[in-house]
Amino acid sequence: MTAMLNALTQIVKIAAREELLPRFGESERQFKRDGSIVTEADMAMQCRLLDDLTNLTPHYRLLAEEMPEDEQLALVATSDRGLWCLDPLDGTSNFASGIPFFTVSLGLLIDRRPALGLVYDPLRDECFTAERGRGAWLNGQPLRCHTAGLPLHRSMAVIDFKRLGNLSGILAIKPPYSSQRNFGSVALEWCWLAANRYQLYLHGRQKLWDYAAGALILAEAGGQAETLQGDPIFSHDLQPRSAVAACDAQLFAQWKGWLTDVGALHNQPLGEVC
Repeated sequence: MTAMLNALTQIVKIAAREELLPRFGESERQFKRDGSIVTEADMAMQCRLLDDLTNLTPHYRLLAEEMPEDEQLALVATSDRGLWCLDPLDGTSNFASGIPFFTVSLGLLIDRRPALGLVYDPLRDECFTAERGRGAWLNGQPLRCHTAGLPLHRSMAVIDFKRLGNLSGILAIKPPYSSQRNFGSVALEWCWLAANRYQLYLHGRQKLWDYAAGALILAEAGGQAETLQGDPIFSHDLQPRSAVAACDAQLFAQWKGWLTDVGALHNQPLGEVC
């Protein structure tokens, strides 16, 4: 890993242990305008990393989930040379409820493309990292996807049903995979797919800070992903993106082919199900 990734790993690990773990399951919930949850832990982690990253790389700006929207839009529009993209606590509902599945997600965008990604799970002390063109790692060890020869109907999928419109009903009645889970932290779900803990992924709506690091980690581990519309996952803007992914190209083709056939069968283009 690069010196930058090593420095980031230490910064994020220390911050998570000091700002998140003492508040796990103890933070009061507040609700944002869109109905999502924010806690004191989200804000404390965001403020902490804003200071730490400014000290590390004063020439890069920071885009974070809990910033005002007008500030987020301005950062995306003007920070072409370098922009940190942070979700200080991905899986806030889990965190506030005492469910042990949440993470910190941090990506570095250079020239409007993801260059570095780091996703840290402080409860398991698992740090997933990636550098564009150089690979992905889990706690410093190389991370590579594999399928163990599983076909689509034998695979496990992670599906976020609530953002998939009518497709949710189709999947519930006659799924093409063997079993399904939904964990509640987008960034960590990307990484668990890269780590071969399941084989298929489908999500209807995620923001830049949700996928900036995790999607890079999956790509560098050899996984395959695109939107339901067939576009690349990454887009340098704040518009929500859908995500279809699998741990290798062959399984991805089967998964995307099934989704395409279902959309055609029900006269519903995949781009309109979200």
